[in-house]
Amino acid sequence: MRSHVMGLSVAMVAVAALAPLAPAVAADDATLMKQANEQFKPVPATIPEIKGNAVTHDRIDLGRMLFFETRLSKSHLLSCNTCHNLSMGGDDNLETSIGHGWQKGPRNAPTALNAVLNTAQFWDGRAEDLKAQAKGPVQAGVEMASTPALVEATLLSMPAYVEKFTTAFPGEKTPVNFDNMAKAIEAFEATLMTPASPFDQFLQGNANALTADQKTGLGLFMDKGCVACHNGVNLGGNGYYPFGVVERPGADVLPVADKGRFAVTKTASEEYVFRAAPLRNVALTAPYFHSGKVWDLEQAVAIMGSSQLGETLKPEEIKAITAFLGSLTGEQPRVELPILPASTATTPKPAPMTP
Repeated sequence: MRSHVMGLSVAMVAVAALAPLAPAVAADDATLMKQANEQFKPVPATIPEIKGNAVTHDRIDLGRMLFFETRLSKSHLLSCNTCHNLSMGGDDNLETSIGHGWQKGPRNAPTALNAVLNTAQFWDGRAEDLKAQAKGPVQAGVEMASTPALVEATLLSMPAYVEKFTTAFPGEKTPVNFDNMAKAIEAFEATLMTPASPFDQFLQGNANALTADQKTGLGLFMDKGCVACHNGVNLGGNGYYPFGVVERPGADVLPVADKGRFAVTKTASEEYVFRAAPLRNVALTAPYFHSGKVWDLEQAVAIMGSSQLGETLKPEEIKAITAFLGSLTGEQPRVELPILPASTATTPKPAPMTP
């Protein structure tokens, strides 16, 4: 093995010696790269560590099953993937999601992709992590409409799940429980990363990864002040800001009844305050904003210009910024569809979807 490694190293040195030198990065590109790296970071190619939850292969495998498991819902029709479709950018591409009893949810579904990189979950940040987030929709009457007891009874009714939980949570007296369900889903969602976007490649030194329009858009994104809220690895998801710093959008975009983070903190100053939307893969996740009322990304950029920056962006500026946002689409996670265990005679029966 040692001689093989040494031989490989010699070969790599020889190839490097014969390869032409990489072209120097143009001065303008180098300056833009430097400025961008001060504000943003690439999506990591490795799974991040999660406090209080060991992201093991067994937990990831179980979490993948549970993410697609419709029997976690009262109707046996809805799963995490229903609203966070991994084939469609990690959301459902609907204004607001459809839940139990064909009810419409109150807000647009955020993407599950790179969600582990967010400071908190949901538009109002009411869940501190993905484990807490996973518990919410399962119990919400407008979503999956289940209960912890019903979830546990369902999972315990299938021997294959009992075995999976026992393996994923070794040494626990009762491994099949609602909290461990959420931990497993959290472990799986931590794998839903989208690295190697054109923008990430640019950050890492490849000046040719972005088109001229995208570079112009990146410069505008930073110079105009978009970066004040949309920064870091996920270009958002790490802070709370009023929707309408300068001018509130109309009620068609900013519904009067939804006061955002105020419902969590009960603080008057946080009326219409929301978590800054993460912009990774944003070209895949229309419609936009918590209300889901805007279907066109250029229109969303224009609205943000007027409401957050107090500036009417020129058409060419809107197009350039939108082109830059397109460079944030990374490699989509390749997820194998799990084969779920069959229900048994003791599996709770589904409830009808009628209201």
